Amino acid sequence: MAEGNVAADQLRLFIERIERLEEEKKGIADDIKDVYAEAKANGYDTKTMRAIVRLRKMETHARQEADALMETYRNALGLA
Repeated sequence: MAEGNVAADQLRLFIERIERLEEEKKGIADDIKDVYAEAKANGYDTKTMRAIVRLRKMETHARQEADALMETYRNALGLA
C-alpha cells in the first residue's frame, strides 16, 4: 500500500512539473509573439522573419539541400 502512495506522489510531482513548464512555455510564446508584433510595427515582414528563424534552426547541410531542391523546383516551373 505504501508503494502505491509513493507512486501517486511521484506522479503528482511529475504532473505539477509539466504544468509549470506548460505555463512557462505559454509565457515564452507570448513573448515571441510580442517581439514579432514589435518588428511588424517597425516595418519588418514577419512572415519572412519566421522563415529566416526556421532556416537558422536547420543544420547547414540540410539548409543547402533544401535550397538546392527549391532551386530545382523553381527552374522546373520557370520561376527562376
